[in-house]
Amino acid sequence: MAHGLEADPVTVTVFLLLFVGVAGAGLFAARWRRGDLSQLTEWGLGGRRFGTLITWFLLGGDLYTAYTFIAVPALMFGAGATGFFAIPYGMLAYPLLFIGFSRLWSVAQRHGYVTAADFVRGRFGSRSLALAVALTGIAATIPYIALQLFGLQVVIAALGIQTLPGLSAIPNLPLLIAFLFLAFYTYSSGLRGSALIAIAKDLLVYTTVIAAIIVIPIELGGYGKIFASIDPKLLLLPHSTPTNLGGGFAYSSLALGSILALFLYPHATTGMLSAGSRDVVERNSIILPIYSFALALIALLGFMAVAAGVKAMPGFAPGFAHFGNNFAVPALFLSMFPNWFAGIAFAAIGVGALVPAAIMSIACGNLFTRNIYRDFIDPNCTPEREARAAKIAAFVVKLGALFFVLALKSSYAIELQLLGGIWICQTVPAVLVALFTRAMHPMALLIGWACGIAAGTAMAWSLELKSSVYVLHIFGVAVPCYAALSALALNLTVGIVLSLVFNALSSGSKPDETVAADYV
Repeated sequence: MAHGLEADPVTVTVFLLLFVGVAGAGLFAARWRRGDLSQLTEWGLGGRRFGTLITWFLLGGDLYTAYTFIAVPALMFGAGATGFFAIPYGMLAYPLLFIGFSRLWSVAQRHGYVTAADFVRGRFGSRSLALAVALTGIAATIPYIALQLFGLQVVIAALGIQTLPGLSAIPNLPLLIAFLFLAFYTYSSGLRGSALIAIAKDLLVYTTVIAAIIVIPIELGGYGKIFASIDPKLLLLPHSTPTNLGGGFAYSSLALGSILALFLYPHATTGMLSAGSRDVVERNSIILPIYSFALALIALLGFMAVAAGVKAMPGFAPGFAHFGNNFAVPALFLSMFPNWFAGIAFAAIGVGALVPAAIMSIACGNLFTRNIYRDFIDPNCTPEREARAAKIAAFVVKLGALFFVLALKSSYAIELQLLGGIWICQTVPAVLVALFTRAMHPMALLIGWACGIAAGTAMAWSLELKSSVYVLHIFGVAVPCYAALSALALNLTVGIVLSLVFNALSSGSKPDETVAADYV
């Protein structure tokens, strides 16, 4: 069995062969389904030609990340049943994809939109509102990329690669090398590179998950013993009372807010808009829940880690304390899998960091070049300059994420990612609601967005960025609610009220370059 935090030759060799091999394949993806990568739609959206299967792998690789692989079991490991909120929201987000975001695909295809902010500008004729949506997307995504690098950092620590001769002299050298792989293949191959290696990533992940749910319970004496080892209090959510709606309401609000946010994240929008047809998007809304089933199995790894007693293992020693519960899954794999298979499992997590990090940075590049560079800096830029600006922006965004991990430490990225979820939910009125109605006024939407951002940030800040559940006190009842939803309620209220006022005062026609037929 693999054990300890010193490098095991077999584990490290298997990991490096798979990681470098898969990452290297991304470098050659520019030749796959060849297109002119000097055009933004080719580099940033893969030419909008991906079929059902490729889109399934791409969206799965995009939404189910290395940090998901580590963080969801870590939450189960530390907090119990609360961590399972990711399962229902993952399942229930897909009907929203079918009903709502397939409309975004249609209108984007008709008008050549590359980002959600493009749609907002076209729908409302407002560059300012589009800029707000674009900046929100970029701000919410940078710490998300940092968390993928953090997941990679956890794997590197578990492998003990840094202890190998010649590597200990330069701190974080393995992470820097992995970052260069990520930056180079993203720049050279664009979304095609991510789509290609997403296939390999999923094969590795499913191999690992299937092995884990069979082998580890056998080693631990069965699922009965695993659940028996868990504190009964962690198996249930806190009950509500007449004066406190309790953990159940918080759980539900986290799930609902996450449902609304999931496909508003720029990387999810980018993956969805790369589909070759609306039918591809709708078919994927039906088959993508398979990933949620896999996520439910991954979440159980947190309970398996408790049963295996991983807190007594080296990964939880003071020198690795900053990883906290995030080390639960790597420690479990080290203790339960043979050396060679631990290498496969860690490669699954490592490649699982590359795919979403690449798509996230590409999405930020798309937002910057379309809704900041082209709208405000160089309106007459050529398609080649537009694509080049996106590639440079994507690299800068990745560099910022690396700065979070290395200079500011990963805890800042984790805390700011809580804000990211709160912020991205404030684009619901301007994007998701606008897919069905043009009734709201763009200035009202902008003011509502500002109020939602301010309120959500204030709530998270009052919790010292350690939680996203803020307790509201309404008529003497404590309501623990996901801050994103509370802020969104304020956002919508302000937007609706001011829209009534502004629309009543406005006598001109509402600018809208879309028509009803564009959405079907």
